Amino acid sequence: MEENKEVAVTETAQKETASAPVAKKITGNPNLEPHSSRLSDRPGSRKYGDKKGRPGERRGGRGGFRREVDEFQDRVVDINKVTRVEKGGKHMRFDALVVVGDGKGKYGFAMRKSGEVPDAIKKSLTAAKKDVHHIHITKTGTIAHPVEGHFTSTTVYLKPAPEGTGVVAGGSVRAILELAGIRNVYSKVYGSRTAVNVIKATHAALSSLKEYDKIMVLRGLKTPEEIKAMRAPKAKEAPEKKEAK
Repeated sequence: MEENKEVAVTETAQKETASAPVAKKITGNPNLEPHSSRLSDRPGSRKYGDKKGRPGERRGGRGGFRREVDEFQDRVVDINKVTRVEKGGKHMRFDALVVVGDGKGKYGFAMRKSGEVPDAIKKSLTAAKKDVHHIHITKTGTIAHPVEGHFTSTTVYLKPAPEGTGVVAGGSVRAILELAGIRNVYSKVYGSRTAVNVIKATHAALSSLKEYDKIMVLRGLKTPEEIKAMRAPKAKEAPEKKEAK
């Protein structure tokens, strides 16, 4: 009887071990975790190989998420609250003035309204990136010649500065000049100091900048062919071969 009991116990123990769930083997780098768990069976888990990065960010993956590299930097210049009185009461909204630029001669600006501040900033950024302007910057990081821009009662004066001077400008003018890539310049604002007016007057001043090539052609001092010949890279001279003795 005792032998029969021992055989029955061993059979039940074998059945329990067979029915017990088998622990999944963890492969790959144990320090890297997927979104949910190291034992996840969903597509993109790390059970197959040592894969780095999140599942949607792997290079060459099908349907993977790819981040777009944004070349523009942005700066919020001014946020203003606008209240409109209607029949049902006061209707409050916010407008955001935003400037964008790549620091290499491209810049843009826009002002949009929305019921919330983040939404207004987002709309302004989208509009500013769609309307981008380009200016020519010298090798020393300044403008080619003095310019003056006007918008309503605001006047902005810009003057070239030697290298090492920096941007001598106020908040609104500084934002658009620094994001455009100008590193050395003098500026002065006359009249209204409203942020929108100052930005538009600065844009008018930058838009009136002239390039050397175009001025020489307009004055008739040089032809377009001569300008192209000046700008063309010089071919390197081949070294002379030494004569064999």
